[in-house]
Amino acid sequence: MRIVQLANFHGPASGGLRTALDALGRGYAAAGHERVLITPGPRYAAWRDGAGLRVALPGVPVGGGYRLICTPAALRALRALLERLTPDSVEVSDKLTLVHAARWARARGARAVLLSHERLDAILAPRLPLGAAALRRPSDAWNRRLAHAFDAVVATSAFSCAEFARVAAPALYRVPLGVDLGVFAPAETAPRAVAHLVYAGRLSAEKHPRLPLETLRVLLRRGVPARLDVLGAGPERDRLERRAYEAGLPVRFHGHVADRRAVARALARADVALAPCPVESFGLAVLEALACGTPAVTANTGASPELLTPDAGLAAPTTPEATADAVLRLLSIPESRRRTAARKRAEEFPWERTVRGMLAVHASADPAGSAPGAPGDPSA
Repeated sequence: MRIVQLANFHGPASGGLRTALDALGRGYAAAGHERVLITPGPRYAAWRDGAGLRVALPGVPVGGGYRLICTPAALRALRALLERLTPDSVEVSDKLTLVHAARWARARGARAVLLSHERLDAILAPRLPLGAAALRRPSDAWNRRLAHAFDAVVATSAFSCAEFARVAAPALYRVPLGVDLGVFAPAETAPRAVAHLVYAGRLSAEKHPRLPLETLRVLLRRGVPARLDVLGAGPERDRLERRAYEAGLPVRFHGHVADRRAVARALARADVALAPCPVESFGLAVLEALACGTPAVTANTGASPELLTPDAGLAAPTTPEATADAVLRLLSIPESRRRTAARKRAEEFPWERTVRGMLAVHASADPAGSAPGAPGDPSA
């Protein structure tokens, strides 16, 4: 089977989207399928990596290091490339700008699969402060169109599935993401008197990256020795650095860390990982921390709490006081117990399971548009 993956918002500093597409591509190739990944770049380029063919089409810069394949010339080049590739299945990781690929696939008898990486109403809420009720109607209308444009819709969590279940999507599948259990693994840690916190993620407003700093401030005010490492880049970094400096907080900003093993080492050294984003569609950074044996405190909304088990983490309201309380409760659990629980939970999510689930969707999605059966979780 030849699977063509399409994605915008895929760049050198991309987080979960890039990690997921790369892992899926390697998995497709290892299973004997041909994978082609098409993403935006500064200019046309084509090369091969360990998973197959990579193609960059000229994309328009839109800030944050991201580009979009959106100009008439780039879209013509995309259609021409698809015509030459003749895919069996087209996997689209974009709910807005590349949806037209579903029409192209259906017109040529290829499967069209939407891989939903975010929940539409959740990402619109901080940008359009109209209230949840006001956003639901347009979000539902668009999701209904998506559900009928694609032969299958894949979401990665119960939280992500909910927006499509709400519009009765005819072919909805839940396929959780995975983690590289070899790269993200526990490490030996020496006893220490200072609680070591870590935040790994994009420094943008919707991720709530200010909360880890404010949580650290609360802990210090309560007399708890603590420090924080921040791994990630984004538009909030300068503001956060100024705030940490002015408050005299023991925070180290590492910027974007491209080396995945270096990220894993930083996560494994920490006592607790903080994941404050209230609208995560899956929580890949949480899963990576758990794989390193580091329990997590997450927001009590979104998909991240779905990854937690007793002793492996806690979900808390997104206030500094509630987050600090959760950190202290986790630290009160014997270290060996909480680290073992975290790793054990992550071991339920190998990438091989995700690949099997996605390949089942690609094989079962009916290009005529009818659902193959009751929506379910083919990765189980």
